[in-house]
Amino acid sequence: MTQAPADPLGDQEEPGPATFTYLCIGCPLGCRLEVDESPEGDILEVRGFACRRGKEHAIQEHTDPRRMVSTTVAAEGGLWPRLPVRTESTVPKHAVRDVCRALRAIEVRAPVHLGDVIARDVAGTGVDIVATRDLDAITPRRRP
Repeated sequence: MTQAPADPLGDQEEPGPATFTYLCIGCPLGCRLEVDESPEGDILEVRGFACRRGKEHAIQEHTDPRRMVSTTVAAEGGLWPRLPVRTESTVPKHAVRDVCRALRAIEVRAPVHLGDVIARDVAGTGVDIVATRDLDAITPRRRP
């Protein structure tokens, strides 16, 4: 392994700003966003947005990326074996897998109504899971 030669003058270049790129999902335009960050972690500039939502999205995505989670949970006693659900608000991006793992263990019993809370504070995120449709219970048919 070789090492770079020492700087004879002792001049070390200070790191400059780092540029991060994101794809905006704030509106249908899909702008390519660039965020310049100082070595101290401060946002210096946001470029590439065509609307106000783009700038806000870039800052949010850079400082605290969050996502909505939509999936299904097992359902018993209803017309369908799965119930579509979603998070009531966004969860930290790093917690999405934990949320999905927690939802795999949930089974609901019909009837369920649109907007019913299926799970509270899922995976310790502080966010509730809600049903995104009605699931009526199946009533057994009587034989004549």
